[in-house]
Amino acid sequence: MISKDEIRRIIRTDHHDPFSVLGIHQDDGGIAVRAFLPEAVSAFVVEKKGNKKAETRMEKLDDGGFFEARFPDRTSVFSYSLKRVERDGSTATFEDSYRFLPTLTEFDLHLFGAGDHHHLYEKLGAHYAEVEGLGGVQFAVWAPNARSVSLVGDFNGWDRRRHAMRVLGSSGIWEIFVPGLAEGELYKYQVKTKDGRLLDKTDPFGFAMETRPRTASRVDFLHHHRWQDKAWLDRRASEDIMARPVAAYEIHLGSWMRVTEEGNRWLTYRELAEKLIPYVRERGFNYVELLPILEHPLDASWGYQVTGYFAPTSRFGRPEDFMFFVDQCHQNGIGVILDWVPAHFPKDSHALGQFDGTALYEHADPRKGEHQDWGTLIFNYGRNEVRNFLLSSALFWLDKYHLDGIRIDAVASMLYLDYSRKEGEWLPNKYGGRENLEALDFLRHLNGVVHQYFPGVLMIAEESTAWPGVTNGLEFGGLGFDLKWNMGWMHDTLEYFLKDPIYRSHHQGKLTFALLYAFTERFMLPLSHDEVVHGKGSLLRKMPGDDWQKFANLRLLLSLMYTFPGKKLLFMGGELAQWDEWYHERSLDWHLLNYGPHKGVQRLIDDLNRLYCKEQALHQVDFHYSGFEWIDFHDASNSVISFERKAADARERVIVVLNFTPIPRDNYRVGVPEKSAYAELLNSDSQFYGGGNIGNIGMIESVDVAMHGRPYSLPLVLPPLAALVLKVKTRK
Repeated sequence: MISKDEIRRIIRTDHHDPFSVLGIHQDDGGIAVRAFLPEAVSAFVVEKKGNKKAETRMEKLDDGGFFEARFPDRTSVFSYSLKRVERDGSTATFEDSYRFLPTLTEFDLHLFGAGDHHHLYEKLGAHYAEVEGLGGVQFAVWAPNARSVSLVGDFNGWDRRRHAMRVLGSSGIWEIFVPGLAEGELYKYQVKTKDGRLLDKTDPFGFAMETRPRTASRVDFLHHHRWQDKAWLDRRASEDIMARPVAAYEIHLGSWMRVTEEGNRWLTYRELAEKLIPYVRERGFNYVELLPILEHPLDASWGYQVTGYFAPTSRFGRPEDFMFFVDQCHQNGIGVILDWVPAHFPKDSHALGQFDGTALYEHADPRKGEHQDWGTLIFNYGRNEVRNFLLSSALFWLDKYHLDGIRIDAVASMLYLDYSRKEGEWLPNKYGGRENLEALDFLRHLNGVVHQYFPGVLMIAEESTAWPGVTNGLEFGGLGFDLKWNMGWMHDTLEYFLKDPIYRSHHQGKLTFALLYAFTERFMLPLSHDEVVHGKGSLLRKMPGDDWQKFANLRLLLSLMYTFPGKKLLFMGGELAQWDEWYHERSLDWHLLNYGPHKGVQRLIDDLNRLYCKEQALHQVDFHYSGFEWIDFHDASNSVISFERKAADARERVIVVLNFTPIPRDNYRVGVPEKSAYAELLNSDSQFYGGGNIGNIGMIESVDVAMHGRPYSLPLVLPPLAALVLKVKTRK
């Protein structure tokens, strides 16, 4: 017999396990079926017997809508449905969620508690399930400190009383199966806290969400796209990516191109596939790196304040549309890298913060739990379930969306407990140090698991300090990343280029210093979005001098990046030589391509990418000193540097000479090892790029004059503010 106290707890949605009361149960030697139907005036248990249905009227035990039907002559549970009669006389027959057993296994719960459930995204969240022959949606959410959790949505009038969930043992996971529920339904979890507050929360594992400013999750089974990229994935897994060219075009999808005649709207994922992919191919890039496209409420965060760690933003379409975009990239030879943010998350009330009324995903102590600079919360990496959430998110994008790399934002903020904090504003680790030991352990585990499942995928760290071994293997105590953004190179190089050429001779060390540490990590050279916002000016605007010098300097900067050791990344707009800073609310300035100097910079990027990908010497040995050799870095008085880049076969090499002044130099000697003709593979002063066409007419012979410790030399004409790339031309 059910007690009045339990009935009251059900009516108040205070019961941690409503399944122990509602549904079908053996009771007092018979069977009892109980239901909580708050708006019903009467209710019936409906059984299917052959071709007929038998209805048993339920007794109303409480005016709040608690019903019970007793079957004293039966001893075994049976299948049934419920029928309710509303006040207006309307009726509805439906399957009872409370008669089904949980679908999560004890092993699932064990792995989750240990923080090592690699496919947790297939268990938590909303998933299609078939139970006792009935199709529907299985919901599961982690909220260990909640008094109760209810599933709410359009399908139940957003009434928390209709689908109160049960907690599975001590796991803190609440679940419910809703038979007959369709894909596309909107839903949230309404969490009742220990102190009785009600919190409406989006699904942390939700695969889709409404478009901002609305915040509900949307049921999506991710089954609509049929992938056609097997050949790409097989090739990716079998190749040595470190010996291949990586030229990434960094993109903010919301502002690459907009449809101005339609209210300045965004392009959809499918429109981007149609327009962006041919553009990227034409430019010669072989990767795109997307600023975060995980769901986020604030456009101005550029995606770096994530509320949906498993949902591509609905701004540009549905999940299957983003799958289509990735698939089309792969079929066109372009890899896709995702910018991913495990360092922090926003305080929006519908999201992860205080999820069950307590500091669940974040640290309770603000000295560990808040980024004061960004106004965001920091994940508690010491909690197994939180680590599992983040691990599962990374694996999810690689698995379900076939992505080719993950760039982790703000790694430095994860590594240091005192990151951007004053004395007394942070807590030391258990050894008294400033290292975040839990975050370190998480990053190592993440990289190990990713490489176990997805060989050929790039794990990239945006790490701005001198933390040792970011790209060292786990077996050597490193963090296990494949690449690290070389923030020092970007900072020093841009600082050098900002200077008027007349002063550059005093600062040549800014150009050469990076070679002192170039092979301590596997570096990616970024000219990223961070450098063209917030008053920093566009790349072109940063350059000194008149307009001619600005364009020449920009061409020189780009040529330096493409010939320097390391993989490459350029933020969109750099190839257009934009005058204005990037602004997320408007398109790139495509009209600039009507003007010769801007079109010239774009042509240079096209040729730099093709040269970089074609010449093994420029990409094959990026991470070892054997792939680079200075010819001369001492000529500070002329602001000229020269070096060789070499392939694995050291006989395959190119010569790079860069003149950082606006003064042309005749008969400038550069030492070379061979008596031969040298072809001018690239001259950034070419008229084709908008330059003055000063150079060596495409070819020059080395002469018997020793220079720079080499037996021969090239008497070059150095164009002003320009780069030359030369290579031995085999004579017939």
